[in-house]
Amino acid sequence: MRASGTVIPFDRAADIVRSAAGPLAREEVPLAEALGRAMPEEVRARFDSPPFDRSAMDGFAVRSGESARELRITGTVAAGALPPRIGPGECARIMTGAMLPEGTGRVIRLEYVRETGDRIEVFREETQSNVIRRGEGHRAGDVVLAPRILEPQDLGILASLGLERVAVSRRPTVAVLATGSELREQGNGLDDAAIYDSNGPQICAQVRSCGCEPRSLGRVADDLARIEERIGAAAGSDLLIVSGGVSKGAFDFVPEALSRAGFETLLHGVAVRPGMPTLFARRGAMCAFGLPGNTVSTFVIFEVLVRPLLRLMLRLPAEAEAVRGELDAPIRRRQTERLEFLPVRVDRGRVHPVPYRGSSHLSALASANGLLRIEAGVESLPEGTAVDVKLVRGRE
Repeated sequence: MRASGTVIPFDRAADIVRSAAGPLAREEVPLAEALGRAMPEEVRARFDSPPFDRSAMDGFAVRSGESARELRITGTVAAGALPPRIGPGECARIMTGAMLPEGTGRVIRLEYVRETGDRIEVFREETQSNVIRRGEGHRAGDVVLAPRILEPQDLGILASLGLERVAVSRRPTVAVLATGSELREQGNGLDDAAIYDSNGPQICAQVRSCGCEPRSLGRVADDLARIEERIGAAAGSDLLIVSGGVSKGAFDFVPEALSRAGFETLLHGVAVRPGMPTLFARRGAMCAFGLPGNTVSTFVIFEVLVRPLLRLMLRLPAEAEAVRGELDAPIRRRQTERLEFLPVRVDRGRVHPVPYRGSSHLSALASANGLLRIEAGVESLPEGTAVDVKLVRGRE
């Protein structure tokens, strides 16, 4: 299947990308090493949580239905200790998280009693049970975690289930190469015609946010032999992402370099703005993206084509397509021949277009947390229009 030079619809391009790679193998890692890894299967509880009725605060545990205002203290229940039995007219001092004594049904908080010797006097009516009931968090067999990239709170949940190891997908290695004779490394001075490389660091960060391992191949000038050589250094990676040099200019050598390196072009040209020159190729089990050099194009195409492929490789379900909101300002387009992903900000159901001057306007992404998909042929969207926005991961 070779589509080089043929501009194809975006959804067709997405289908080609998704069908080009399969899921990677699973492996088990210690819980302490699981942060940021992709957990491809749901986790079910092996027991109720909490596994017993426990006190929600420091106070005094009393029997269900106990109405006496004066009670004798029979003991103290610390968290992790077995409680004493409680009879009529009795109570037990209890600490937050401790197991309730058998037959007790509520806890009177410390602030509502006067304590004298081995007795308490209840001077204020307790309106709550102050008890966390067995299974209130979840029941044995409940799904407690769906497939996901594991975050710190997820590790806490897994630890609470008694798990010391977790099954995760093998982490894909993604080689990242930025092309362009004008690119310079941060920390160095700039020539009059040079710019700093932003695509390389940006793509590596996006790869890492997917739960994958970026492998930077640095920067390379617009030279066919040198680009081909650097592509060869990507051997052993699961995916190669090259930015810049993919269009039809005199110094756009990436398509030919990939071909000379043994990659078959599956698509080259997508009817989308930004990112029309996007290229996708495959060599054996290894896939490669050629992304446009303009920074917003690179960012957008990663989010709408590369990230879904990496999630597939990680055995994770597709992310939610979009969230619904209403435009708080009208949008007008002069160029309508292609589908467009427009940077916007979503806030409490309102969609705010951000100042945006095209695919090289990288700073527009600083205030955006979503991409609004506008179909080809649509010239305007009035204020108040209900729209769907793809959220950009990691932005609130």
